[in-house]
Amino acid sequence: MKIALAQQNYHVGNFESNTRKIIEGINQAKKQGADLVLFSELCICGYPPRDFLEFTDFVNQCYAAIDAVKEHADTIGVLIGSPSRNPLKEGKDLFNAAFLLYEREIKSEIHKTLLPNYDVFDEYRYFEPAYEWNVMEFKGKKLAVTICEDIWNMGDNPLYRVTPMEQLKKFQPDIMLNLSASPYNYAQDIVRNSIVKAHVVKYGIPMLYCNTVGSQTEIVFDGGSLVYDIHGKCVKEMKYFEEDFAVFDLEELTRGEKSPKQRQLQHSQAGPSSAIPAAAVEPILAEETYFYSAQEVGRGVNTLEYLADEKNISEIYHALVLGIRDYFGKMGFTKAILGSSGGIDSAVTQALAVAALGKESVRAVLMPSQFSSSHSVSDAEVLSRALNNPYDIIPIKGIYDAFLKELKPIFGDLPFSVAEENLQSRTRGNLLMALANKFGYILLNTSNKSELATGYGTLYGDMAGGLGVLGDVYKTQIFALAKFINKEREIVPANVIVKPPSAELRPEQKDSDSLPEYHILDRVLYEYIELRKGPKEIVAQGFENALVDRVLKLVNTNEYKRNQFCPIIRVSCKAFGIGRRMPIVGKYLS
Repeated sequence: MKIALAQQNYHVGNFESNTRKIIEGINQAKKQGADLVLFSELCICGYPPRDFLEFTDFVNQCYAAIDAVKEHADTIGVLIGSPSRNPLKEGKDLFNAAFLLYEREIKSEIHKTLLPNYDVFDEYRYFEPAYEWNVMEFKGKKLAVTICEDIWNMGDNPLYRVTPMEQLKKFQPDIMLNLSASPYNYAQDIVRNSIVKAHVVKYGIPMLYCNTVGSQTEIVFDGGSLVYDIHGKCVKEMKYFEEDFAVFDLEELTRGEKSPKQRQLQHSQAGPSSAIPAAAVEPILAEETYFYSAQEVGRGVNTLEYLADEKNISEIYHALVLGIRDYFGKMGFTKAILGSSGGIDSAVTQALAVAALGKESVRAVLMPSQFSSSHSVSDAEVLSRALNNPYDIIPIKGIYDAFLKELKPIFGDLPFSVAEENLQSRTRGNLLMALANKFGYILLNTSNKSELATGYGTLYGDMAGGLGVLGDVYKTQIFALAKFINKEREIVPANVIVKPPSAELRPEQKDSDSLPEYHILDRVLYEYIELRKGPKEIVAQGFENALVDRVLKLVNTNEYKRNQFCPIIRVSCKAFGIGRRMPIVGKYLS
């Protein structure tokens, strides 16, 4: 049996486009002689559909799309993902389902068992978990079909009480097939490879894992679909951050004898060990290492140093470019605008936007004040000339002085303070939004994760925007991104990378006047935000108690600012936004 994997980029609710893509994938599989073609989770409607699932019309359109697709499933089997109605009154109204289409009919249907309800996931809000498990019969083969999270319940501390493959192995399946919509984060490729390998080693049958690719608002799906043979060898790791297609022969994937370790595991029905060296950082799995749990990745593999190395910075770069491109493309936007300050955040954002949208579609606006250094303007001009994108210079001193004049009767003789600083930032925000409205631009926000974490930004000023490009990237990683962008030629001016970061809202201002040095701050933030460690645990790692208390208080007391921020492209395992839900009015560590 030949099985095709169709790794595609879908658009939530765009049934016409999604259906067309799926049919194209079916036709391609037919041309390459495949017997069965596998698509990804909820490919019919796009993932995640969220509250669209509460609309009867939306679900009706899902079924109509299935009807359209099954007409092309004549001589070939087609495995697709879609919501499915629950015929029982008890429980949720829908299942997250996989349909096997063949001979223009729905031949079989299975339901997702493990419904993630953490971080960016909220599937249990909409779906009922499966309550029965069966293999799909197709052309004399037994297919153990699972959906995304169904294969993630492994390790010493399982999240769920049921493991679907433990139910399916009773039917002695010939192959495991997984339809997935697994979002990108720093180390997802490590976890993904380890979890697929763990299943192959444990159950002694090959696995084909089809992941979606593309960005849906803040969530980036990186593709990287996998095929592992019966020996636990990775036969194919498909492209990252772009669509891909490949066909595999089941006979070749099952050729040869199982290893003694596999036979031992299957005989004892024992799961693979989840113990790994805490310092392991290589994505290549050691021979006796079968599973990296998410917690282990966070505490052992996914260190801040690892996140800033060249491999991860390359992934982050491509994830952000894809995030920008799909946000604009799927929303029907064509042009971006941003404030170009001569600093590293705006420089990196501008370079990413040009890579995603093209040089003519990105407009930079330089808005110097009387507090701006001369190199701020010159550095920003050098950047725009290197990228060859249009830019304008609009000095803000006259507007700023006019604001101060009108406020003078109320401000009186009070000394210069954060009010005057923020007035400059809000002046710039007003100018950018005026240009966006007049010419149809979408404003890209340039705030980074370090700033958003500590509240180092001005509401309705430099925190304005339609999309947060760097909101999930720490300042230390942004320096690494700038160097990556300059890998082949200097795009980000060298002076932008080496000069001390500054908001330039008062004379001689530096970020370090208000915040700890970024190489220290980011370590504390990472331990608290990504790894969820408490103050005593962080202090025990050698940080000063007063520093830790100050940083954690800044994070928690500035939740109200982040709550008003635009969508952020997610690249970490714990991003601000939908994946981090904190009370605004709270007293913990504040």
